[in-house]
Amino acid sequence: MEPSIVLAATPIGNDGDASPRLREEIEHADVIAAEDTRRFLTLASRLGLEPRARILSYYEHNESERGPYLLELARSQRVLVVTDAGMPSVSDPGYRLVARAREAGVSVTVVPGPSAVLTALATSGLATDRFSFEGFPPRKPGERDKALAAVAAEPRTMVYFESPRRLPATLSAMVEAFGSGRQACVCRELTKTHEEVVRDSLGALAAYFDEDVLGEIAIVIAGADPQAADFAGAVDEVMALEAAGLRLKDAAAHVANRDGLRKKDLYEAAIAKRPR
Repeated sequence: MEPSIVLAATPIGNDGDASPRLREEIEHADVIAAEDTRRFLTLASRLGLEPRARILSYYEHNESERGPYLLELARSQRVLVVTDAGMPSVSDPGYRLVARAREAGVSVTVVPGPSAVLTALATSGLATDRFSFEGFPPRKPGERDKALAAVAAEPRTMVYFESPRRLPATLSAMVEAFGSGRQACVCRELTKTHEEVVRDSLGALAAYFDEDVLGEIAIVIAGADPQAADFAGAVDEVMALEAAGLRLKDAAAHVANRDGLRKKDLYEAAIAKRPR
């Protein structure tokens, strides 16, 4: 097989989702860069495969150091990149290596397959025509709340990953940022034996998942309706006018009169959004 960097998707829970191409690449790769070498070898064993390749670790904390080495190897060898589950470079190591390879003229190919992002989106029953992947929310409460507030008016469906032990706190924070009535879906252990998919309002989901759970978690959030997006944009404009020197009440009155909104609502929303 030709020298190249190969990004290959691995099963996210069900080994039956391993593609024939993934099996072929595992069997014929010269080098395999795995997020966790032990987990990869366990997967290969379950698939009945015995890799002949040299197996190296390639994960978040050695990505910057190991990336250039893998790139050099790929000039003369076939380097297979796999993560613990799903597609490399999607909330996992890989995209920096691809960017460097493109710049260096090294061939890159992809073996498509399972994706927790797309699986969660498809099973959620929420709009799929436009969506964004937001990854893991920040761990620190203040940073998390700020990040969620920044996308409260996002009209696209949003997909998040989250740690099972942080799920209750994150759902509560999402209620504060998006409102308790916003439709959402919590997906747990996708494609596995104990898969659980719960769709409801954020308020109901926060009440249902009020304790730590087990397993991999994806959260899908409906986008803001156009009216909510317009209001959020109006609040931002009020704050921008205040920053430019206009009194807040005057800024709220100006935007409210122009857009047919209530001055009181804009004023109170801008007050609430001020840094504390």
